[in-house]
Amino acid sequence: MKLLLDSHILVWLAAMSTKLPAQARLLIEDTDNSLFFSAASIWELSVKHALGRDDIPVHPRVLYRALLDNGFQELPITSEHAFALEALPPIHKDPFDRILIAQALSEGMLLLTSDETIARYKGPIRLAR
Repeated sequence: MKLLLDSHILVWLAAMSTKLPAQARLLIEDTDNSLFFSAASIWELSVKHALGRDDIPVHPRVLYRALLDNGFQELPITSEHAFALEALPPIHKDPFDRILIAQALSEGMLLLTSDETIARYKGPIRLAR
């Protein structure tokens, strides 16, 4: 299965945080799954890091390198992903989360999230607790 991890899951994984849900850890550690991160997550984390947010314990460049070094694949943002935004109902207003949802739908990936609002969308989304 192709798994696209949302930004919080990525940060918790990199920081070895106890906030990372056990279900997420199991899916990530399953070698049958292909792991992806979105350029949108790196963008989001870079913005938050530049603002001095203390909930980003890992520098986005360090996270990026660690993800690649550990076999994750980067998913760029394409025009097709942007077009898929049109079909999304206005459940969530966060543009970073909305592009992750659009990417998962467009690419046939399971979006793994801990965000209950994201999980309200229909489609390949799993709320990890």
